[in-house]
Amino acid sequence: MYSPTTRLLAVLALLQTHQQMSGAEIARRLEVDVRTVRRYIVLLQDMGVPVEGERGPHGAYYLGRGSKMPPLMFTNEEAVALVLGLRVIREFQFPVNIVAIEGAVAKTERVLPEPLLYQVRALQSSITFNVGNYDSPPPPLHDDNTLIVLSTAARERHHVEFVYRSWRDELTERRFDPYGVVYNEGYWYTVGHCHLRQDLRTFRLDRIQSISQHDTTFDDPGAIDLLGYVLRAIANVPGSYQVEVLLRTTMETAQAHIPSYIGALEACEEGVIMRREANNLEWLAMLLLSFDFPVEIKQPDELRSILKRLAHKANRIADV
Repeated sequence: MYSPTTRLLAVLALLQTHQQMSGAEIARRLEVDVRTVRRYIVLLQDMGVPVEGERGPHGAYYLGRGSKMPPLMFTNEEAVALVLGLRVIREFQFPVNIVAIEGAVAKTERVLPEPLLYQVRALQSSITFNVGNYDSPPPPLHDDNTLIVLSTAARERHHVEFVYRSWRDELTERRFDPYGVVYNEGYWYTVGHCHLRQDLRTFRLDRIQSISQHDTTFDDPGAIDLLGYVLRAIANVPGSYQVEVLLRTTMETAQAHIPSYIGALEACEEGVIMRREANNLEWLAMLLLSFDFPVEIKQPDELRSILKRLAHKANRIADV
């Protein structure tokens, strides 16, 4: 005699092996009646196993997605990629619950053979991450689900609505068609069509106060350079300084040294004018020093002062 538990596991094994099976076929194989099969199906569903069924003369039972986890057989390269990827997600403070990351690593380690487990743990203990030199760490998202909602809505072309706090500390409600999500230098951004402004816009995810997805959809926008758009938007953020620099070179050379998101380039009789707004001039001064063609600062005077200070510091070091 087979115990009910054994038959219950046999039902699950049959459903895992076959794409679908009728109740009558399961009953025949297990030598029980169809009513008993239905009782086993209910027990499996109560245990969280996603058994689904179709009614009718041709109806059958089948397992929904996520119903089984096949044996995990990783190559060395796959195990390294998986564990290293999870560690990068944690160290770079991606909006994923740390408990979930640690749980995923622990579950992965449990199925690894001893030699590969040793290699993976050696990898974790010996690598050090430098996550960036920020004056202050990027602010966290108000809700980790913000990233999930936006990425899902972008894939399925669903409208979303969110409350957004601008850099001026102003709150607005936005209806938005998300085209995708971009991670850049510690910050998350989304790009898409803003119904309030009736134009393409970029928003920082940490400034989204609340968000919800709608059932209504939008048309596929086609190919859009999301990263390029974000970088250009960052370059055009209002700044404390109006920068104007004359580059005594050709437009072709200037474009080779200066991406469009760094500044706007305009040809003139003397060469090329680069314009942009900026809050921090230090990095801009270092950029100008890297050019191998003549440069003339039109404005601001603060940029000249920074370059003079850098030149004085360089001379002092060279004379030591």
